[in-house]
Amino acid sequence: MRALVVETLAPDFAGCAVREVPTPQPGPGQVLVRVRAASVNFPDLLMTRGEYQFKPPLPFTPGLDVSGEVAALGEGATGWSVGEAVVGGARLGGFAEYAVLAAEALKPKPARLSFGEAAAYGAAYLTAYVALVRRARLEPGEWVLVHGAAGGVGLAAVDLAKALGARVIAASASDAKLAEVQRLYAPDAVVNVTGGFRERVKAITGGRGADVIYDPVGGDVFDESVRCIAFDGRLLVVGFTSGRIPTVSVNLPLIKGFSVMGVRAGEYGRQFPEKGRENAQAVWRMADEGVISPHVHAELPLDRWREAFELLAGRKVVGKAVLRPDL
Repeated sequence: MRALVVETLAPDFAGCAVREVPTPQPGPGQVLVRVRAASVNFPDLLMTRGEYQFKPPLPFTPGLDVSGEVAALGEGATGWSVGEAVVGGARLGGFAEYAVLAAEALKPKPARLSFGEAAAYGAAYLTAYVALVRRARLEPGEWVLVHGAAGGVGLAAVDLAKALGARVIAASASDAKLAEVQRLYAPDAVVNVTGGFRERVKAITGGRGADVIYDPVGGDVFDESVRCIAFDGRLLVVGFTSGRIPTVSVNLPLIKGFSVMGVRAGEYGRQFPEKGRENAQAVWRMADEGVISPHVHAELPLDRWREAFELLAGRKVVGKAVLRPDL
């Protein structure tokens, strides 16, 4: 089969190439999935440089979220049948024509979602759910400021926060992207962060500030966010796409009475397995019901993996870029 293989860790994805490799075989409790779509996530890009907290041994095939059809069942992999449309996730293996996943990691693909939409859904919406529901305990009517609102995890947070009854401020450095976010999910307000945003956020919220701030950007965005968060607010640290890990003087959380909360959706599920299952069930139930829905910016064949990676790295994506090994 064809697979995108990371052979060496290098900048600019120089260590990656599409190769012919043996098709994996499912072991006990595993399922072989013919991959129809796999979404590109920021951790995938970081892993090609060895900059993500999970550092698999070389060589490896990245790809967290996949959708496809059951191709074969390992011993004891009950509950599935060959040809069934499924979605699932693992830390590795998605950017290939076939992937092996644990049977328990699979879910039926929602009929209302295409394969591309289903692949774009899992990690982004699970991250948003753990952040907003588990960590921030978001209440209806609260103001949520979502940074990086046009990116995969940001757009998912806008969508989910609206579904949860919050008032949403979508933030980005691009007016064009904000216009697209407004068209897709109708946030209550949009803010271009270029040149600063705290006064605008305070004005929108009647001087109070945002109750919850969802920050996958870090850097200067985090620094200014502590200046426009409400008393008793929750500042969610989701990632550092800016490239700089910020710091905060602890007198600010003390004086302003806010909390800084780390968000690692996958690790949350590993630490609290029962809650992890509840989280996954909740987000996929909402997908089944059409309460929330992902947006796919582009679907590209596996051979055009670099184009998909560069769309994400260059912040040119509204929503998700998806690789289609079946094209």
